[in-house]
Amino acid sequence: MPDQSMQTEKEKMLAGELYDPLDSELVQARDRARDLCQDLSATRAKDRDERRRILTELFGKGGESVWMEPPFFCDYGSNILLGERVFFNFNCVVLDVCQVKVGDFTLFGPAVQIYTATHPMNAELRRKQEFAKPIEIGSDVWVGGGAIICPGVKIGSKTVIGAGSVVTRDVPSGVVAAGNPCRVIREITE
Repeated sequence: MPDQSMQTEKEKMLAGELYDPLDSELVQARDRARDLCQDLSATRAKDRDERRRILTELFGKGGESVWMEPPFFCDYGSNILLGERVFFNFNCVVLDVCQVKVGDFTLFGPAVQIYTATHPMNAELRRKQEFAKPIEIGSDVWVGGGAIICPGVKIGSKTVIGAGSVVTRDVPSGVVAAGNPCRVIREITE
Protein backbone atom coordinates (compact mmCIF):
# COMPACT_ATOMS: atom_id res chain seq x y z
CA MET A 1 0.00 0.00 0.00
CA PRO A 2 1.40 3.43 -0.96
CA ASP A 3 2.52 5.92 1.68
CA GLN A 4 -0.62 8.06 2.01
CA SER A 5 1.19 10.76 4.00
CA MET A 6 2.94 11.92 0.79
CA GLN A 7 -0.15 11.89 -1.43
CA THR A 8 -2.59 14.72 -1.95
CA GLU A 9 -6.24 14.02 -1.20
CA LYS A 10 -6.91 14.16 -4.96
CA GLU A 11 -4.24 11.52 -5.60
CA LYS A 12 -5.74 9.28 -2.91
CA MET A 13 -9.22 9.81 -4.37
CA LEU A 14 -8.18 8.90 -7.91
CA ALA A 15 -6.28 5.85 -6.63
CA GLY A 16 -9.44 4.52 -4.95
CA GLU A 17 -8.01 5.03 -1.46
CA LEU A 18 -9.67 6.68 1.53
CA TYR A 19 -9.58 10.46 1.19
CA ASP A 20 -11.04 13.61 2.77
CA PRO A 21 -13.83 14.94 0.48
CA LEU A 22 -13.69 18.32 2.26
CA ASP A 23 -10.13 18.98 1.07
CA SER A 24 -10.08 22.53 -0.36
CA GLU A 25 -8.65 21.45 -3.75
CA LEU A 26 -11.46 18.90 -4.15
CA VAL A 27 -14.17 21.33 -3.02
CA GLN A 28 -12.92 23.86 -5.58
CA ALA A 29 -12.90 21.23 -8.35
CA ARG A 30 -16.48 20.16 -7.50
CA ASP A 31 -17.60 23.80 -7.47
CA ARG A 32 -16.08 24.24 -10.95
CA ALA A 33 -17.97 21.20 -12.30
CA ARG A 34 -21.26 22.22 -10.69
CA ASP A 35 -20.95 25.74 -12.11
CA LEU A 36 -20.32 24.30 -15.59
CA CYS A 37 -23.30 21.93 -15.24
CA GLN A 38 -25.48 24.84 -14.16
CA ASP A 39 -24.21 26.91 -17.12
CA LEU A 40 -25.07 23.99 -19.42
CA SER A 41 -28.59 23.76 -17.99
CA ALA A 42 -29.08 27.51 -18.55
CA THR A 43 -28.43 27.20 -22.30
CA ARG A 44 -31.14 26.81 -24.92
CA ALA A 45 -31.11 24.06 -27.55
CA LYS A 46 -30.09 26.60 -30.22
CA ASP A 47 -26.97 27.56 -28.20
CA ARG A 48 -24.98 24.70 -29.73
CA ASP A 49 -21.62 26.48 -29.77
CA GLU A 50 -21.91 27.49 -26.11
CA ARG A 51 -22.96 23.97 -25.11
CA ARG A 52 -19.98 22.50 -26.97
CA ARG A 53 -17.60 24.95 -25.26
CA ILE A 54 -18.98 24.00 -21.83
CA LEU A 55 -18.87 20.24 -22.52
CA THR A 56 -15.30 20.43 -23.84
CA GLU A 57 -14.26 22.31 -20.69
CA LEU A 58 -16.21 19.97 -18.37
CA PHE A 59 -15.10 16.51 -19.51
CA GLY A 60 -11.62 15.02 -19.29
CA LYS A 61 -12.13 13.61 -22.80
CA GLY A 62 -14.91 13.49 -25.37
CA GLY A 63 -16.58 16.85 -24.84
CA GLU A 64 -16.06 17.73 -28.48
CA SER A 65 -18.40 14.96 -29.71
CA VAL A 66 -20.72 14.09 -26.81
CA TRP A 67 -24.45 14.57 -27.42
CA MET A 68 -25.97 15.92 -24.21
CA GLU A 69 -29.53 16.70 -23.18
CA PRO A 70 -29.36 18.88 -20.04
CA PRO A 71 -29.73 18.85 -17.15
CA PHE A 72 -26.63 16.84 -16.39
CA PHE A 73 -24.89 16.54 -13.03
CA CYS A 74 -21.40 15.35 -12.06
CA ASP A 75 -18.83 15.70 -9.28
CA TYR A 76 -15.71 16.67 -11.22
CA GLY A 77 -16.25 16.12 -14.95
CA SER A 78 -12.50 15.89 -15.49
CA ASN A 79 -12.61 12.20 -14.46
CA ILE A 80 -15.15 11.38 -17.20
CA LEU A 81 -13.41 10.06 -20.31
CA LEU A 82 -15.79 9.60 -23.25
CA GLY A 83 -15.29 7.96 -26.61
CA GLU A 84 -16.79 9.31 -29.82
CA ARG A 85 -20.44 10.41 -29.94
CA VAL A 86 -21.57 9.25 -26.51
CA PHE A 87 -25.20 10.27 -25.80
CA PHE A 88 -26.64 11.32 -22.42
CA ASN A 89 -30.40 11.84 -22.31
CA PHE A 90 -32.05 14.21 -19.80
CA ASN A 91 -31.23 14.21 -16.09
CA CYS A 92 -28.20 11.90 -15.94
CA VAL A 93 -25.86 11.89 -12.91
CA VAL A 94 -22.20 10.80 -12.94
CA LEU A 95 -20.39 10.78 -9.59
CA ASP A 96 -16.90 10.69 -11.07
CA VAL A 97 -14.79 10.51 -7.93
CA CYS A 98 -12.71 7.90 -9.79
CA GLN A 99 -12.44 7.62 -13.55
CA VAL A 100 -15.50 6.80 -15.61
CA LYS A 101 -14.46 5.51 -19.04
CA VAL A 102 -17.13 5.20 -21.72
CA GLY A 103 -16.54 3.75 -25.19
CA ASP A 104 -17.65 5.08 -28.56
CA PHE A 105 -21.34 5.37 -29.51
CA THR A 106 -22.67 4.43 -26.06
CA LEU A 107 -26.18 5.65 -25.21
CA PHE A 108 -27.55 6.55 -21.76
CA GLY A 109 -31.32 6.87 -21.33
CA PRO A 110 -32.88 9.54 -19.13
CA ALA A 111 -32.03 9.60 -15.43
CA VAL A 112 -29.19 7.07 -15.66
CA GLN A 113 -26.93 7.30 -12.61
CA ILE A 114 -23.28 6.27 -12.58
CA TYR A 115 -21.67 6.12 -9.13
CA THR A 116 -17.94 5.61 -8.56
CA ALA A 117 -18.29 7.04 -5.04
CA THR A 118 -18.83 4.79 -2.05
CA HIS A 119 -18.33 4.93 1.71
CA PRO A 120 -16.69 2.82 4.43
CA MET A 121 -18.94 0.47 6.40
CA ASN A 122 -17.33 1.72 9.64
CA ALA A 123 -19.48 4.64 10.86
CA GLU A 124 -16.60 6.47 12.59
CA LEU A 125 -14.48 6.36 9.44
CA ARG A 126 -17.46 7.32 7.27
CA ARG A 127 -17.75 10.65 9.15
CA LYS A 128 -14.41 11.87 7.73
CA GLN A 129 -13.48 9.85 4.68
CA GLU A 130 -14.83 8.14 1.61
CA PHE A 131 -13.42 6.26 -1.36
CA ALA A 132 -14.36 5.24 -4.88
CA LYS A 133 -13.96 2.55 -7.51
CA PRO A 134 -13.60 3.29 -11.25
CA ILE A 135 -16.25 2.32 -13.80
CA GLU A 136 -15.69 1.17 -17.38
CA ILE A 137 -18.41 0.96 -20.00
CA GLY A 138 -17.58 -0.37 -23.46
CA SER A 139 -18.51 0.87 -26.91
CA ASP A 140 -21.99 0.59 -28.44
CA VAL A 141 -23.62 -0.01 -25.05
CA TRP A 142 -27.22 1.08 -24.46
CA VAL A 143 -28.15 1.78 -20.83
CA GLY A 144 -31.92 2.12 -20.38
CA GLY A 145 -33.53 4.96 -18.48
CA GLY A 146 -33.29 5.04 -14.70
CA ALA A 147 -30.54 2.42 -14.51
CA ILE A 148 -27.97 2.74 -11.71
CA ILE A 149 -24.37 1.64 -12.28
CA CYS A 150 -22.57 0.98 -8.98
CA PRO A 151 -18.89 1.53 -8.07
CA GLY A 152 -16.27 -0.70 -9.69
CA VAL A 153 -18.51 -2.13 -12.41
CA LYS A 154 -17.35 -2.98 -15.94
CA ILE A 155 -19.88 -3.33 -18.75
CA GLY A 156 -18.72 -4.98 -21.97
CA SER A 157 -19.22 -3.56 -25.46
CA LYS A 158 -22.48 -4.03 -27.41
CA THR A 159 -24.41 -4.83 -24.24
CA VAL A 160 -27.92 -3.58 -23.44
CA ILE A 161 -28.81 -2.77 -19.82
CA GLY A 162 -32.57 -2.74 -19.19
CA ALA A 163 -34.34 0.34 -17.87
CA GLY A 164 -34.39 0.60 -14.08
CA SER A 165 -31.64 -1.97 -13.59
CA VAL A 166 -29.20 -1.76 -10.68
CA VAL A 167 -25.83 -2.93 -11.99
CA THR A 168 -23.83 -4.20 -9.00
CA ARG A 169 -21.46 -6.58 -10.83
CA ASP A 170 -19.57 -6.74 -14.12
CA VAL A 171 -21.64 -7.49 -17.22
CA PRO A 172 -19.97 -9.18 -20.23
CA SER A 173 -20.03 -7.98 -23.83
CA GLY A 174 -22.89 -8.70 -26.21
CA VAL A 175 -25.69 -9.47 -23.77
CA VAL A 176 -29.02 -8.14 -22.59
CA ALA A 177 -28.97 -7.71 -18.81
CA ALA A 178 -31.66 -6.32 -16.52
CA GLY A 179 -33.12 -6.35 -13.03
CA ASN A 180 -32.26 -5.53 -9.46
CA PRO A 181 -29.65 -6.78 -9.09
CA CYS A 182 -28.89 -6.70 -12.81
CA ARG A 183 -28.24 -10.13 -14.32
CA VAL A 184 -27.66 -11.48 -17.83
CA ILE A 185 -30.90 -12.49 -19.51
CA ARG A 186 -29.59 -13.61 -22.88
CA GLU A 187 -26.89 -13.14 -25.47
CA ILE A 188 -27.53 -10.71 -28.31
CA THR A 189 -27.67 -12.54 -31.61
CA GLU A 190 -27.87 -10.94 -35.06
